[in-house]
Amino acid sequence: MDILLIAGLWLDGSAWDDVVPTLEALGHRPVPLTLPGQGDGSASATLGDQVAAVVAAVDSASEKLMVVGHSAACSLAWLAADARPEQIAKVVLIGGFPSADGESYADFFDAKDGVMPFPGWGPFEGPDSADLDEEAKRIIASAAIPVPEGVSKGVVRLTDERRFDVPIVLLCPEFTPAQAQEWINAGDVPELAKAKHLDFVDIDSGHWPMVSKPIELARLLAAAAVEA
Repeated sequence: MDILLIAGLWLDGSAWDDVVPTLEALGHRPVPLTLPGQGDGSASATLGDQVAAVVAAVDSASEKLMVVGHSAACSLAWLAADARPEQIAKVVLIGGFPSADGESYADFFDAKDGVMPFPGWGPFEGPDSADLDEEAKRIIASAAIPVPEGVSKGVVRLTDERRFDVPIVLLCPEFTPAQAQEWINAGDVPELAKAKHLDFVDIDSGHWPMVSKPIELARLLAAAAVEA
């Protein structure tokens, strides 16, 4: 199966470099996506540009595919399901939750000169980064791409109720499936509360399993694809 891989904030398609070989060895066709404004040199990209790039990648697949979103890009994966519900076999969300219609995409940190730079490791102390050694942190931080303000402050627009028919796997790294279920039950994640097919999968990692547990992550993604 084609597996579209969308990394979160500050990352480009190379974030999946250690995941791709195992997915290929297991018979799948991984497609890491470099988003507008996150690796193509554009500081003026918008959320709409990123959504268009994801939808174009979905449209280019010859058959139904699985779309994987990491962190903030969980919203991008879900926006793809909203735009092309009939073309997506499954959505996998890694360490994040889709924003609801009308919410901002990822306005989490201060923007400077039109971009939102990586804020350093302070905000991610604890479970998010506990499994990363200093070298891994240095590599991630040095490669981090400032996210255009037009992306981070973009407004999510969802229009097609058929998105709730698309099966979802919520891959839980720095939080547990039980915690995720509690947040959904409490009304904190309205999009997932309405999903008709939602499964939880645990992975013992921090927020960046493609860095700290790439082989295990690939195997879990391959398993999800087989079941799609």
